[in-house]
Amino acid sequence: MGRAAEMIGATPGFLRAIGEARLIAPLRSEGGHRRYSRYQLRIAARARELVDAGTPIEAACRIVILEDQLEEALRLNEELRKAGAEADGSPGPGPEGRARADGRN
Repeated sequence: MGRAAEMIGATPGFLRAIGEARLIAPLRSEGGHRRYSRYQLRIAARARELVDAGTPIEAACRIVILEDQLEEALRLNEELRKAGAEADGSPGPGPEGRARADGRN
């Protein structure tokens, strides 16, 4: 935990706090030590940025969760858009692939 905290410029107490807030849930080694993934460290670093800027920890955790959900939704939306364009043979996001505002193409 100490090394993970050091990597993101935080304290072990901060990592415990965001764990208690259920932002991250590290795995445990056989010896009971917390093991953080790169993704969890990235999430923790973002929460630390928000807290350092004055955001309460609970709000920072909620913001990070919402940012993560938005990123995932945008990624899925893009995948579905591409799959739909490939399925119907449309040229995609360029001007020739967009419908006109008046409904005529």
